[in-house]
Amino acid sequence: MKKVIWKFELETTDKQRIKIPLGAEILTIQTQDGVPCIWALVNPDNTNEDIFIEIFGTGHEINYGMGADRKYLGTYQLGSLVFHVFEYLGV
Repeated sequence: MKKVIWKFELETTDKQRIKIPLGAEILTIQTQDGVPCIWALVNPDNTNEDIFIEIFGTGHEINYGMGADRKYLGTYQLGSLVFHVFEYLGV
């Protein structure tokens, strides 16, 4: 089985969905040329799945009511603003 590292660009928005190969391992989140990106170790032969991303600025409220489950993925900066990225796993 071969694996490669792929980059997935993010928008700085509250919620978004990205397609990523099944079983991908997220390695880091950083900015490249001012664009936030996820780098992940993937098997390019796997089918894609949708993952749901939520981004919160420092000091913004994160609602954990109703059993919402999230996995922290990383943090990136745009100028003086700092954003924290989570995968939303549902309820």
